[in-house]
Amino acid sequence: MKIIDRYKKLALTTLGRLGSRYMPFADAASEDLPLGRLLRLSLFQVTVGMALVLLVGTLNRVMIVELEVPASIVGIMVSLPLLFAPFRALIGFKSDVHRSALGWRRVPFIWKGTLYQFGGFAVMPFALLVLSGYAEAVDAPAWMGISAAALAFLLVGAGAHMVQTVGLALATDLAPPEKQPHVVGLMYVMLLVGMGASALIFGALLTNYSPGRLVQVIQGAAVLTIILNVLALWKQEARDRTRALSTTPQPDFTESWKRFIAGIDARQRLIVIGFGTMGFGMADVVLEPYGGQVLAMSVADTTRLTAMFAFGGLVGFALASRVLSRGFDSLRLARHGAIAGLPAFAAIILAAPFDSALLLAAGTVLLGFGAGLFGHGTLTATMRAAPKEQIGLALGAWGAVQATSAGVAIAAGGVIRDVILSLPVGNEYGAATPYVPVFALEMVFLVLALVVIHPLVTRRFDVADRQRAV
Repeated sequence: MKIIDRYKKLALTTLGRLGSRYMPFADAASEDLPLGRLLRLSLFQVTVGMALVLLVGTLNRVMIVELEVPASIVGIMVSLPLLFAPFRALIGFKSDVHRSALGWRRVPFIWKGTLYQFGGFAVMPFALLVLSGYAEAVDAPAWMGISAAALAFLLVGAGAHMVQTVGLALATDLAPPEKQPHVVGLMYVMLLVGMGASALIFGALLTNYSPGRLVQVIQGAAVLTIILNVLALWKQEARDRTRALSTTPQPDFTESWKRFIAGIDARQRLIVIGFGTMGFGMADVVLEPYGGQVLAMSVADTTRLTAMFAFGGLVGFALASRVLSRGFDSLRLARHGAIAGLPAFAAIILAAPFDSALLLAAGTVLLGFGAGLFGHGTLTATMRAAPKEQIGLALGAWGAVQATSAGVAIAAGGVIRDVILSLPVGNEYGAATPYVPVFALEMVFLVLALVVIHPLVTRRFDVADRQRAV
């Protein structure tokens, strides 16, 4: 028995070490926040990832190719959540100082966001069918389809912004300070897991596309959003009656924002986030149509591109968490991510003349990898520079710039594609003609991000060298 106990103890010790070594975010757990509870909390990111796949992946392909909606309208619809993106900093701040009668700060905001997502998904499929002029809705006026679709996209976007911003703040609240970067990293990995799994599931369900199947898929996503977010919130935030009864004046958002933006290199970091997000995000609305129209890929195949992007991002976030925990500079890591995006877009562009779906897939995976490094690096840099009492505001600022830039990029990508297609040279070089300039412009934005981030990285290393010299 002693020998058995000894080997059992050795086996458990070995498995524990393997978990910490090979599971990138196993060290995000703590005594007060065990891994099971942390993974359950991260389910809110799965629902956000599901929403992103539907909005910028599956639905934009279906609307452009199957429903024959102009790409410019699709781009504008998908970018409508941009209207709420600038308010993420305000949402994060409000959740920092909110006083609920039940003693909660974060839960009310997450629940409201969940209801917005549910409502948007509930009406979205019918709105899209009316927008496309579906035969059963032929008598419906055009304005009805446009306004209903716009409302649906606005509700889903507003809900996703609110859930993600406040959910990340709640995860940061629950984690010890030394674990916070790892926890936030895990949250974003779960976002990518949600995107990858949703892309595969939606692709399989829509392999044999029909309007009825589209309704089932989107409304199923609405129900699943409610279920997963309730599970994520269950018994996570403690109720603080003292906060609810407090009469202390609440901080002013304007003054809090001024203190945050006055931090060292805060403005430059936000500019880097904007340029980099534009560089990685403009392809969202055109990548799947590019695969469908240029390489004749099916709906299921192009939806898998989103899964490949998510897989690359997952690897990028895992690597980023590993190297950042060893003291690697976060802005330097973000620079590496932007550099990785350049050959990724080169591969995507070359996929057309070589008629290679494999080259497109490789470029998509590398693009996700670069985006993962860039996103984790800039997010960690923002968090580490934020004052302790402004974590929610800092996460909101990062999310506001990131989401706003992504929305502008998505709209611009669709509009640029349609404008070029309408020109006499729209098909001069084949079906890829309106897409290649979009990918090339993204490379330009990545170069701009590298230009802005270079002095920040150089200055940080100069300071570190002087401190070591002292």
